[in-house]
Amino acid sequence: MIPLLDSLRDVTTLSVLLRLTLAFLCGSAIGIERSYKNRPAGFRTHMLVCVGAAIAALTGQYLYLVMHMPTDISRLGAQVVSGLGFIGGGTIIVTRDHTVKGLTTAAGLWAAGVIGLAAGSGFFEGAVLATALIIIIETCFAGLSKQLRSNPELRWVVHYHAKGALDQVMRYCKDRRLAITNLQITGASDGAQSAYSAVITMRPNAAVKPQLLLEHVRAMEGIISVDDLAP
Repeated sequence: MIPLLDSLRDVTTLSVLLRLTLAFLCGSAIGIERSYKNRPAGFRTHMLVCVGAAIAALTGQYLYLVMHMPTDISRLGAQVVSGLGFIGGGTIIVTRDHTVKGLTTAAGLWAAGVIGLAAGSGFFEGAVLATALIIIIETCFAGLSKQLRSNPELRWVVHYHAKGALDQVMRYCKDRRLAITNLQITGASDGAQSAYSAVITMRPNAAVKPQLLLEHVRAMEGIISVDDLAP
């Protein structure tokens, strides 16, 4: 802890101004990066969350220390942490290719709220350090996380006539060390002949060439078509 800041940890007008300003700056710093990447929650959203959390923490301290009310000083802060889950949930979407997006933005909003609580509580050092670390994570580690995904998931939509064709496809995938993580089957009939569709999600356990796999599956007997849904 920095001794020079000890006098600002009491609830005074100067301290309130400093805490809200710090929350404003921390929220805007995180929000700028999200806005630059065109994410659902951007500049203003992160500022509002961070400043709102800060004033919630300050209000709890004010009611207990100044108004001397018999209340739990951390109750408002605890409610903020719980409520941030609903805000973050609104940024998470599932695309048509069954890809989940918005998790990083939701986590950033939750972290911005906690930073606001830290700033509002007078924990200035923690708020500044956490903001710096979050910006580093969202900027510097974005490329690293993509590199770690050496074997990304494969998602295929397989259209076929005979039911045995799907068994043939699944045996072929298992022989190529593709772990099937999800399988959805739908059926339809045009009167004379039945047709089926299956959405297969697989995770390779070794390096593979998706295009070669697709070409082999498309050449199988009973297969109408195979479409790749991977992003």
